[in-house]
Amino acid sequence: MQTADLINSKPSDGQLDRLTTLRAAVEAALDSYSQPLAGSPERLTAAIRYSLLAPGKRLRPLLVLLAAEAVGGDWHQAIPAACAVEMVHAYSLIHDDLPAMDNDDLRRGQPTCHRKFDEATAILAGDALQAMAFETLAAGCHPSHAAACCLELARTAGRAWLVGGQQDDLAAEGRFGFCPYGQSPAEQLAFLQRIHERKTGAMITSSLKLGGLAVGAAPELLEALEEFGLKIGLAFQIVDDLLDVESSVETMGKHTGKDAALGKLTYPRLLGIEKSHQWAGQLVTEACNALAPLGEPAAALVTMARFVLERNN
Repeated sequence: MQTADLINSKPSDGQLDRLTTLRAAVEAALDSYSQPLAGSPERLTAAIRYSLLAPGKRLRPLLVLLAAEAVGGDWHQAIPAACAVEMVHAYSLIHDDLPAMDNDDLRRGQPTCHRKFDEATAILAGDALQAMAFETLAAGCHPSHAAACCLELARTAGRAWLVGGQQDDLAAEGRFGFCPYGQSPAEQLAFLQRIHERKTGAMITSSLKLGGLAVGAAPELLEALEEFGLKIGLAFQIVDDLLDVESSVETMGKHTGKDAALGKLTYPRLLGIEKSHQWAGQLVTEACNALAPLGEPAAALVTMARFVLERNN
């Protein structure tokens, strides 16, 4: 089947069942990795599990497992990498929700970690989750692949990408008394895209690469996964911006309309709603076309790409 046919076809019941199976495996592994540990205070463990096991789409860990399969590997080998990605994601959400950052009190349909517990415990839970991610990679991945996986996630979660993107995102709100972007629409759009390439886009791209790295994929296959991730990551953020405008608290499980209230740069603000929808659709098509070298084994990744475009939360 050609890539174009995969894009236009609906996911089969078998594909959907497969995603359910993989998601259940991720949930079970996350529960296992976050069990109480000697020396870890009970309150800290509770905060870690509260945030890590909160209801979520598990998009990033699923992408890890599907990428491993798409390059011909065994998804079981990629479970530690899938969980490590979700740990970093959960840590970033805990810290992003803090009063000093985005000041949110609702996440995934429940009170944010600092509201459920307290700010200090939330900060420490995030710190612990970040360390747990690299412990999980180092101890769980095959020794011949563990170092490459740790390096990939460390770069993605570091100062030039995830953390640096968040710093620039805060600067764009005027937090630090200066404007970090130019005045023209083109300059603003370029700055916005750079932020999200380093935050949402980087984590999604890294998830796919980790799936390949965990099973020793060839460089040309890693390149195809990376190109897919860059496109799908940007599409995910555009859709996220649109949902903040078009969706509701009940559907999203978090407050909506905050981007406009904070004066944030968003794609709907810069491009309008219709053009934002069009661009997201174009990116998903380009992303799926990038999977051509992988052929039929990439069908499940195409299904995930369609989910990114059609999701409502």
